[in-house]
Amino acid sequence: MRRLHAIPAAALVAGGLLLAPIAHAQLAAATPWEEGKQYFVIEPPQPTTSGDKIEVTEVFSYGCPACNFSYPHIDKLRKDLPPNAVMNFVPASFSPAEDWPMFQRAYLTARALGVAEKSHDAMFDAVWKTGELKVVDMTSGNPKPVQPLPSIEDAAKFYAKYGVKPDDFVATANSFTINTRMKQADAYIKAAGVESTPTIIVNGKYRLTPQTAGGDWDTAEKLILFLIQKEAGNAK
Repeated sequence: MRRLHAIPAAALVAGGLLLAPIAHAQLAAATPWEEGKQYFVIEPPQPTTSGDKIEVTEVFSYGCPACNFSYPHIDKLRKDLPPNAVMNFVPASFSPAEDWPMFQRAYLTARALGVAEKSHDAMFDAVWKTGELKVVDMTSGNPKPVQPLPSIEDAAKFYAKYGVKPDDFVATANSFTINTRMKQADAYIKAAGVESTPTIIVNGKYRLTPQTAGGDWDTAEKLILFLIQKEAGNAK
């Protein structure tokens, strides 16, 4: 699902480095961002896994057309993050009709096998460009779900390009560890109040989408950088 509009924001990053934290009242006066409108506080905050880094999480699915549209912007955001922040990803499963549970399993398996990062963009392309793992048939001019939908065995063939034997990929995908991580991802998404993709979560505390931020990814990135600065100030 995609949601996009635009509100300007003060520049928060100079020379690629995070600006020094300022008082909360000054932040509120200097920016148009308002809690409960452009971003939402997550109660209780969700745990992070990145140590002393501020965690920027995209909740996504390879089967989500809006996530496919957004991934170049996510790549840019990742490059633009200040040194005190790190990007990570949580795959959603709440649209079985678009094969999201399979893509969730595939991503978590790829991450466990150490190939998720280098295959991430190409996986979107396999679904939406090359059609290797397509979930929608566009040939008739009337988009309709592919039947049958891609299987984990189909995904394993894709990941073979990255040096993973298909049998090993499938065995890992069906393991207790991956089943547990899928349940953890679902629990995190529910606890964070995520209802659409892509959704961005900053340090387990703040939730936003491009739509709530103002309408486009440039605007959303400014809000994300603002929340990173806000969080860095709160950490002092």
